[in-house]
Amino acid sequence: MAIGRSPQSSSQTPDQGAARRPSRARGIPEATVARLPLYLRALTALSERSVPTVSSEELAAAAGVNSAKLRKDFSYLGSYGTRGVGYDVEYLVYQISRELGLTQDWPVVIVGIGNLGHALANYGGFASRGFRVAALLDADPSVVGTSAAGLPVRHMDELESIVESQHVSIGVITTPPGAAQQVCDRLVEAGVTSILNFAPTVLTVPDGVDVRKVDLSIELQILAFHEQRKAGDEPDRTESVLDRAPGPVRAAAAKLRRAAGGGNGKARAAEPAAKDGEAGTTKPGKGGEGELSAVMPA
Repeated sequence: MAIGRSPQSSSQTPDQGAARRPSRARGIPEATVARLPLYLRALTALSERSVPTVSSEELAAAAGVNSAKLRKDFSYLGSYGTRGVGYDVEYLVYQISRELGLTQDWPVVIVGIGNLGHALANYGGFASRGFRVAALLDADPSVVGTSAAGLPVRHMDELESIVESQHVSIGVITTPPGAAQQVCDRLVEAGVTSILNFAPTVLTVPDGVDVRKVDLSIELQILAFHEQRKAGDEPDRTESVLDRAPGPVRAAAAKLRRAAGGGNGKARAAEPAAKDGEAGTTKPGKGGEGELSAVMPA
């Protein structure tokens, strides 16, 4: 089903669903807005399998949230479900797409055509959601003139004219961190009001400009933290089990630990976790930017 077209069975029309910023114009919480793409992804998968209706419990499970939260989220959008029947999948896909502004074309410029820029340019998920890559830009003379995803890489000197002629309001930054703020400033001055930042740095923007940040290294650091905690908890869990074991088992375990260099037979304590301010920080600074899941949507 093509997003951007109202299902034939619906009395709603695209004209009635004019694009708007739901989180501001209608008072929808940002946390709810962040979950709408999850619902849309789950609903799109159901639509592709020709599933006509879905219950709140089924949809919540597919989206990875609880059903009470889903119903609360949908209460901000209107009443789309029918008691005892559930939600019409096709109609709900259209309604959420409309709320997210996906029923219109969104031209996007990508600045910084290295490996990540190339990958994003070739990512098919953008077009299926209404995001059209209008231009690829770079300042490196060795990159300008090459192509990615069938588009030529153009020089940054053309940024302003491209933004104006293509009516671009969304920019994607995939430059090294040292160049990101300068690129951000150029985008804002050209008229771009929404920026997706992949550079590992905090951007400063004026009021009226939205920035969302994706930092893959931070996501990996968070996973490393949890893996470290799992490893650190292992000796405690093992000793707890041994404490409840029969005497002969405890004696045999103590003998094995002594043979392995454990000294008095007690398990060695795990290294303490890093304190705040030490290496391995797990909470990225907000910096006025929104945080995004590092995993690209399906």
